[in-house]
Amino acid sequence: MNDHIASYYAASANRQDARPPLEGAIAAEICIIGGGFTGVNAALELAQRGRHVVLLEAVRIGFGASGRNGGQIVNGYSRDLDVIAQRYGVAAGRKIAGMAREGGDIIRERVARYQIDCDLKPGGIFAALTQSQLRGLAHHVRIWESFGYQDGFELLDQTGLQTHLKSQRYVGGLIDHHAGHLHPLNLVQGEAAAAEALGAMIHEGSPVTGVTFGDVVRVKTAQGEVTAKTVLVCGNAYLQGVLPALETRIMPVSTQVLATEPLGETAAELLPTDMCVEDCNYILDYFRRTADNRILYGGGIVYGGQDPASVRAKILPLMHKTFPTLKDARVDFAWSGNFALTLTRFPQIGRLAPNVYFSHGDSGHGVTTTHLLARLLAEAVSGESQRFDVFAGLPYFPFPGGRHLRVPLTVAGSWWYRFRDMLGL
Repeated sequence: MNDHIASYYAASANRQDARPPLEGAIAAEICIIGGGFTGVNAALELAQRGRHVVLLEAVRIGFGASGRNGGQIVNGYSRDLDVIAQRYGVAAGRKIAGMAREGGDIIRERVARYQIDCDLKPGGIFAALTQSQLRGLAHHVRIWESFGYQDGFELLDQTGLQTHLKSQRYVGGLIDHHAGHLHPLNLVQGEAAAAEALGAMIHEGSPVTGVTFGDVVRVKTAQGEVTAKTVLVCGNAYLQGVLPALETRIMPVSTQVLATEPLGETAAELLPTDMCVEDCNYILDYFRRTADNRILYGGGIVYGGQDPASVRAKILPLMHKTFPTLKDARVDFAWSGNFALTLTRFPQIGRLAPNVYFSHGDSGHGVTTTHLLARLLAEAVSGESQRFDVFAGLPYFPFPGGRHLRVPLTVAGSWWYRFRDMLGL
């Protein structure tokens, strides 16, 4: 592959920048592997600090999950703040909770500072399908309040939810006014252009074939090599066959998305306040309006990262269940993409060597956590490792069953949560 997949985002991207592949041997202070949100924002953070950065991307900036996702700014992590504190201790839990909204703040800061046109809109809704889920949302608010987040939440009963979402599936919901949604490919491309304007060098079409550790690290591609004092590995679910020690820590998981034809006033009637939505099921549906009034609808997962036989067949029944009036709407785009899942459903950052750092495994919350963790990587490289070390010091666990059994064992474990959702527990 040498270009983006055929998605709504690629078709509506503002920029069609193409950078040349790396050819020959060059030297850099810092080499970054991976041109998604993590790698690009680490490059931007470091370029803002005056560091000499070279970024290598295998295909195109935003080719992977960063340019294919649902475009939702969801604060926090894939585990709630109280679970994190229980698992890792109160001290670590409070430090991690203190960063729970920072990723979204960074996005808004980037958009404003660099004038990135990415259709940024405020507000996100968690939609409850059962009374049990609605009680869970009320508990979620209490948890966040206990960690110092006293504003931004608005609980809704079924009537209140109808103001924002015209669907009979849900019994209520929760607005996070600090959430939002955007065009993710336009965001990451705008961030890459900002990094380049500050001196960062980006090479696309440059898949890394090997990394040799040492006081000076050698990063090899098919046609070139970068020697660098420091390397950041930010390939996430799309880094394969280069650093096997990282591959055992994560599992690629595919999720599917479709976009309807432009619907005009119909889209505005379904989502009157233009907030994005995700439901509260274990395997959740997520949807929103686009800037040109399509409904962008995602859901479903495939452990192991394989594409389903038909994205449309997988997602259309979900969309029709939520919005029966869209049964005759044309679907213009349907695509799939992988994100990286960790066993704990919590992102991982750390060091493979004193001068080789990594970040991966955002586990479904990548739009915001990538921006946060990119900043922590830049801080650590700059000698400010206190916040980085909070995450890096957390234990990690490999998937049980190794490479061959991790998928069936994870699928079996997910059945319990699906069963709970079916029973409304």
